[in-house]
Amino acid sequence: MPTDKLRLVSLDAFRGLTIAAMIFVNSPGTYRTVYAQLSHAPWNGWTFADTVFPTFLFIVGVSLVFSLDSRKESSGSGRIWLRIVRRTLILLALGLFLNTFPYFYISQVRIPGVLQRIGLAYFFASAIVMTTGIRGRLVSLIVLLASYWVMMLHIPVPEIGAGVLEPGRNFAAYVDSLILEGHMWTHYGTWDPEGLVSTIPAIASTLFGVLTGDWLRSARSPRAKAAGMALAGIVLMISGEVLSQWMPINKNIWTSTFSIFMAGLALTCLSFFHWAIDVAGWKRWANPFVIFGMNAIAMYVLSIMIDLTLMYFQLSRPDGSTVSVRRWIYTTVFVPHADPYAASMLFGAAYVCLMFLLAWAMWKKKWFLKV
Repeated sequence: MPTDKLRLVSLDAFRGLTIAAMIFVNSPGTYRTVYAQLSHAPWNGWTFADTVFPTFLFIVGVSLVFSLDSRKESSGSGRIWLRIVRRTLILLALGLFLNTFPYFYISQVRIPGVLQRIGLAYFFASAIVMTTGIRGRLVSLIVLLASYWVMMLHIPVPEIGAGVLEPGRNFAAYVDSLILEGHMWTHYGTWDPEGLVSTIPAIASTLFGVLTGDWLRSARSPRAKAAGMALAGIVLMISGEVLSQWMPINKNIWTSTFSIFMAGLALTCLSFFHWAIDVAGWKRWANPFVIFGMNAIAMYVLSIMIDLTLMYFQLSRPDGSTVSVRRWIYTTVFVPHADPYAASMLFGAAYVCLMFLLAWAMWKKKWFLKV
């Protein structure tokens, strides 16, 4: 997190909006009726839902520049490394905890996950920030994207060959099947969307944020910073689209073009937030997002735990059958008043409002749970 001295309200607001969007797309009334933009793209291409995770990693990169650079001025490198390792281990542990909650079946626990990827991306991006300057960070970003491109298109997979990017038949899936067999997301089984090899370009997504943080910490005027981010964002989005002719934009395997395009989109959005909030001074509209952003990881973890808890507890029906508390709320409160797709979306919106009330209560009491 940025220090209070250098804290950007725009960054807190953008983080909060991203977490709210993450909770929203993760919590429909039922996954059987979800608007296309609120569901992940089946394979190539992208939807609104696909923008959320890379945007959060981008924000992690921006934040860690402020955090690490400020601590370098007041702490020894040993203490900073301990903090990096501690935060990484906490994120990994929280991710594994959520993958087992509420049943705690350890033998077949899914090892990868959203928080695990955030933890790994944070660790490696922090290591690059600690050991390199801006030029080294840029070179690291290019090497990560290029190496993943080469792996996915040129390393042959046994009995399949090289350059195949189909579900479960690509190099990333092959590595997952060798190392993570029995511990991947059960929806796919033979590969994981947060697998090992595809974490490489996810680190690159974080480094895009790191370079943006370097730009924001520069001596340029706030207006120049906002304009520069908007221009860079547009260039990256165009570059991602052009390069997608050779490697498609795909979140499932986090292709290099996906990393480039989504970094451009995040840059463009942050440029607007920075201009509107930090330059023009329009802050009141962003207050709800700032409140969310101050406890971002806590809100994400709580949203998963509450949702799974509502699924876990069952209510008895008059005919002797049972229904989860979550489904009962959905079918009783939302289904009778809207078509199936709208009802599912309204449930997600209501759930975001519930989580905002929790975030607001924590903010009022000054409970800021920092990982």
